[in-house]
Amino acid sequence: MAFGKKKPTQSEIDGVQYRRVPTWCIAIAEVQGGAAMAFYSLVGLMSYVASEGYGIALAVDGVILTATRWFDGIIDPFLAVWIDKLHTRFGKLRILMLLGLTIRSIAMLMLFVWFSGKTQSVVLFIILYMVNIVGNSIFDIAGNMLPAVMTNDPRQRPTVQVWATVYNYAFPMALSLVSTMVILPMFGNQYTKDMLSLTCIIYVAVAWVLTLIACIGLTPVDKPENFEGITAGGDDVGLKDMFHFLATNRPFQLYTLSAVADKLAQQVNSQTIISTMMFGILIGNIQFGTIVSMLSMLPSIVFAIFGARYCGKHGNKEATVTWTWVCVVISVLGIVFCAAIDMSAIRTNMVLLCLFFAILLLNNGSKMCITTANGAMRADIVDYELDASGKYIPGIVTATYNFIDQVISSFGITIATFCVSLIGYVHTTPQPTDAPTPAIKAMTLFLTFGVPIIGYVISLIAMRFYKLTKKDMVDVQKRIAAKKQALQSK
Repeated sequence: MAFGKKKPTQSEIDGVQYRRVPTWCIAIAEVQGGAAMAFYSLVGLMSYVASEGYGIALAVDGVILTATRWFDGIIDPFLAVWIDKLHTRFGKLRILMLLGLTIRSIAMLMLFVWFSGKTQSVVLFIILYMVNIVGNSIFDIAGNMLPAVMTNDPRQRPTVQVWATVYNYAFPMALSLVSTMVILPMFGNQYTKDMLSLTCIIYVAVAWVLTLIACIGLTPVDKPENFEGITAGGDDVGLKDMFHFLATNRPFQLYTLSAVADKLAQQVNSQTIISTMMFGILIGNIQFGTIVSMLSMLPSIVFAIFGARYCGKHGNKEATVTWTWVCVVISVLGIVFCAAIDMSAIRTNMVLLCLFFAILLLNNGSKMCITTANGAMRADIVDYELDASGKYIPGIVTATYNFIDQVISSFGITIATFCVSLIGYVHTTPQPTDAPTPAIKAMTLFLTFGVPIIGYVISLIAMRFYKLTKKDMVDVQKRIAAKKQALQSK
């Protein structure tokens, strides 16, 4: 390239006029993921609030939370159709986020603060949790639409997911740090009713601040023209479109199998009871464990940036396959390492600490790369469907995925609580002060590393048959552009 010659844009390279937004808009808009993670963290504490606040046994709580997540899957299709039909001069995404946030905030405050410890009504617990699910569905469908709405540039689209990934990992860690380092010691390192109530108030307040910030970043793209189809009947959306989409869109079927398998595994090992066993019981200091986890997470954010560049260069499919294999290897190393040592020695032995830190770092970083690729891949499927059917249905695509995801991943907490009950926690929950046993260690390693390996293998099998490569998506964008031009010329 001659000196001073301007580097060609991706639009010029591909011959497609892509829709792009400033990076600051992406960074601010995707902070909504932090708000979602605040509530996700509260759901991770649901086993404790059910036990401490409502007197519900752990095994029963697992069944309740699983069953209610099916409710989530059932309502998602109806919400999606309404969302894709919704058009106002004030925008779509911002209204939906604020509505969902309001509903879930009220439900969580009722569960954790206003009614906790005042009744042992299982029915009330279920009703309030279902109300939370309604708000969660509205908020998450809107949030998951962002990568498809904000940009269709294949190189910028992974960047959207980078910010989402960073927030999705960073905010739970920050909130966990506050919870375990500040709030939990105030209550004798016990997950008491009052401890859970205070945690909820703080998390909900943080979610509101982040969502209001996100609304600012959404302003440039939250416009009616960015939700239009490429046929005269493109806005005529109904439940039939969901069933047709699910039955005919092969890339979506394989993507869902891959993503849901990973999600189910993550749902299992992300439960607070599992981290309590790992860091509180086995390592022997839950605060120490939180610090190590956070320190290993922060450098991992660099992986998300690298993962986005990898996606932009090689495509989302290849990125998913590559980093899934890396996760398999790291998970195997995690099992071997932890099984071979006395895990309490990690606190005092610098060599063991460094090795454990390296495993966490590589594991978190690789998962960030997968998450980045998966988010961009779902946005690709929205455009693939637009090309195939002429309808722009990001809400239905998101909700269809969420429906399957909720049904399958709902078993995450059930698997976790059932497995933990097998080692004696039937009527109680693991506490950081419990004594370590071989059974606890074996079960913790299985749930932390073994279950994810199963999910990774399923994901790799699905990606073997997934056909949307980087080149295929460039061709999709070209066809969409041509169809839009033809529609406008009529």
